[in-house]
Order: sequence, then C-alpha cells, then structure tokens
Amino acid sequence: MSTTSSDPLSALGALPGVTDAVDSVRKAVDRVYGHRVMRRRSNEVTAEAALRGARGSAALSGADWNLEEVRRRTDFSGEDEARIVGAALRLTAEAGQLLSIWRQSPLRVLARLHLVAAGGATPDDAVGRPRLAGEPVDEPLVEAPLPDAGEVAGRLEGLSQLIIAGSAAPALVMAAIVHGELLALRPFGSHNGLVARTAERIVLIGSGLDPKSICPAEVGHAEQGRAAYVEAFEGYLSGKPEGMAAWIAHCGRSVELGVRESTAVCEALQRGAA
Repeated sequence: MSTTSSDPLSALGALPGVTDAVDSVRKAVDRVYGHRVMRRRSNEVTAEAALRGARGSAALSGADWNLEEVRRRTDFSGEDEARIVGAALRLTAEAGQLLSIWRQSPLRVLARLHLVAAGGATPDDAVGRPRLAGEPVDEPLVEAPLPDAGEVAGRLEGLSQLIIAGSAAPALVMAAIVHGELLALRPFGSHNGLVARTAERIVLIGSGLDPKSICPAEVGHAEQGRAAYVEAFEGYLSGKPEGMAAWIAHCGRSVELGVRESTAVCEALQRGAA
C-alpha cells in the first residue's frame, strides 16, 4: 500500500527517533529468526516466548511473579494476582487464534479478548462490550483521565477503520498506536492493560514482523519497569510528535528486549539446557 495523505500513521514513521527504532527492531528480529535453533525447534521457542510474555504482561498489571512460579502453577483462581496471571496466560494462548479475524473485525477480536481475560470474574452483562456511561473501570496502573463512553465508542470505531484500511506505516508504529489507544480509552471495565498488550502482540504477528510470535514485547515492557511504561504512555497521551515518538521508541525497545529473551532461549536450547 502506498503512502497517501489518507494514511494517518504514515507521518509517525518519519518522526525523529522512530525511523531508528524501526530499523533497530527489524535488525534484532532478523537476527533471532536467523538463529540455527529456529530451523528445527521454533515451536519450543514460540511456546517459551508466550509464557514469558504472559508473565511480563501480568507483572505490569500488578502480579509480578517469577517465571518458575508461572510455569509451575496450575490453579489461577483465588487471589487477585493469580487471576491476573491466569488472564495473561489465556490471552497469550488466544492471540494466535484471532489473526484471521483481526484485519476484518478488530472490534470483535477485542470483545473476545476481554471475554477471555475476564474468565467469569466480571458480571456477564459487562463482559466483551465497551463500558457504558457511568460504569467504573479497574485499571490502577493508568491514572489518566477516563474518556466518556461516547468518546470511547467513536475512537474505537476510528481505530477499527484504521486497522481494516491498513497502513504503509511500519508494523512497530501500528502496534504501538493500537496499544496506546486501547490503554488511553480503557474501553472495558477491567483487564484493559492486558487486552492492550495482547492487541500489540497480534499486530506484530499479523503484520509479518514476528510471524512465529517469538519476540514478546510484554517481556520488554516489564523489564523497563512500570514507571518507564507510564512515563512513555504519557507521551502518547500528550498527542505531541515528540511524545508519540517516545512511546513508539519505548515499544520498539520492548520488542528488542523480547528478542533478547528469546535469543537466550535459543542459546539454552542449543546447549540442551532448556
């Protein structure tokens, strides 16, 4: 698709710092895909990346468990942190099943993601639909003003049309914008951060940048820390070019850290240690 004035994301790809971030991410992704382990054991790398990505996303939502606890645990009911980790694991598993629907009906996918995340923990009539006027939102990490239900509906529709139309912007830019917009809107009563980070994952996979889902950005978001995540997100909320660029670069660095994690997994598999 050629870049035109009707492509609102095309200008973001040219912002100072964004081009460098895009190039850096592409080189990092190419390196891990070129690892010799990927030729014969890519399914194992994908599975490990999913586990580590879920752990990272849960950490940002307040359940910072160590990896071995996530791996060992079988019961994710009960306390709040266990439910958060369980939701993150379910979302990561679901993401790959929704790729064919995403480009045709992203709002349907988002509804499904919320349903999967809620897992029965939210009243039935509030699951899988954008919140109505006056309904509360449980998203303690994000303290930005909450858009009203009418604004949420309009912006969700705009985001949906943007995804369906496609963009000449790099995959990293699209993924960062989808992630940031969902975090800004907090369209559901709960689990918005988990859903936003899963949507970012879907864009990175579906765009072809990370088709085997081995570059978990969630790992990098968690590694950079909640404070850095919130600070970068505030740049997105500002709407200013430098703020948007900082958010996209932050997301790019998160992908690179996810690549580093999966490279370590490849090395461990090669040594027979994992």
